[in-house]
Amino acid sequence: MTDRRARRRAETQAEILDLALEVMAEDGVAGLSLSTVARRLGIQPPSLYKYFPSRHAVYDALFERGQEQYLQAVRQAATGLAGLRALGASMEAGARWIMANQVLAQLLFWRPVPGFQPSPEAYAPALAIHEHFATVIRGAVRLGELHPDAASEEGLALAASLIAGPVSQQLANQPAVSYEEGLFTRLVPRLPGLLAAAYPPR
Repeated sequence: MTDRRARRRAETQAEILDLALEVMAEDGVAGLSLSTVARRLGIQPPSLYKYFPSRHAVYDALFERGQEQYLQAVRQAATGLAGLRALGASMEAGARWIMANQVLAQLLFWRPVPGFQPSPEAYAPALAIHEHFATVIRGAVRLGELHPDAASEEGLALAASLIAGPVSQQLANQPAVSYEEGLFTRLVPRLPGLLAAAYPPR
């Protein structure tokens, strides 16, 4: 009975998060209304707080969900690859995930909600994403494709900035087009080369 109750609670929480994304898509990420979510779920607003104690708790759960999905996407893309090929595959997978999950990506990468800070538990997958890219770049250094400085914090920051630029431009200018047709997402395959140009091997 306890397992069934826990499973039902988890299913309701997942449904609340799905509905929250719908509301955020309609009213903006910062415009999330738990009352609207409760009405769509068919319950009274106070009942929603049995599952999430606050609006920021909903944001926190969505943040963790999104970071875990992004982490899975970039890890899977790099499987069986090494060096700059693994980096390129990870960057492309991450950009594709963002284009397919634009509302959630705003919460993860653009801080649209004043005062929201993810909990350490929700932020843990983001640290794993950082470590994934650090590991891939260190692998490119070992293969002689990048200078060792590419694996420094400055180099990792540049790599993150390289992927953020085209994706941000794409969402700002052509959010409705496909990844393949995007004026800016088409540039993503060039990004590993740009990093190599900034940190050429010895």
